[in-house]
Amino acid sequence: MTKNTFKNADEAYKYFFREILRSGVEFDDTQALFNIGFTIENPIDNHITDKGSIVPRNWSHEYAEAEWQWYLTGDPKISTLGDIYGKVPEIWKRMADENGQVNSNYGYQWERARQLENVVEMLIENPSTRRACISIYDGKEISDYASDTPCTYAVQFTILDNRLNMCVTMRSNDLWFGFCNDQYCFSKLQQLVSERLKLKTGTYYHFVHNLHLYNKQIPQPH
Repeated sequence: MTKNTFKNADEAYKYFFREILRSGVEFDDTQALFNIGFTIENPIDNHITDKGSIVPRNWSHEYAEAEWQWYLTGDPKISTLGDIYGKVPEIWKRMADENGQVNSNYGYQWERARQLENVVEMLIENPSTRRACISIYDGKEISDYASDTPCTYAVQFTILDNRLNMCVTMRSNDLWFGFCNDQYCFSKLQQLVSERLKLKTGTYYHFVHNLHLYNKQIPQPH
């Protein structure tokens, strides 16, 4: 049975790297697991380390923090990330449209229609609400996704036992790049909303329809 509770993101990352190697199925140049959900008990412990890794990840906290700061601007232009980080990673250049913008700046998405502010206001007005959700991927906008399709469907917040819990639901998540940086930024979002509500940060539940490693990320036998 797949493990579904982890003390932090690093533990979850290392577990699922091994699980993909063990049980992943071939799918579009990846090894993939389907419909994977798990809880991170302490989402604020959000750094990925090389210790115990099958393949050294060399995760960059500096870059993850720059991406988070970019999200906080709500600006979909990749040049803004470049101003913060000092350069624009090639992956974002490939995803940008002719105006140098992407749909996957999650801050841009949660600022649309005041989604984040609405979540905070709803939770203040009714701490038991089941409507405190941020929508990101929208099938009604699929014609806008020619260059860049957001990987995240939605983020939902729930107050339970005076702590703010969060659930992230994703259509697709590359474990190597996507999960490592996404969990960092989403855990920072959870912390931000917790502070706005004057609550402790609770658990982070992460659900992915397709969790994968690209074949080039998988160690090959010698």
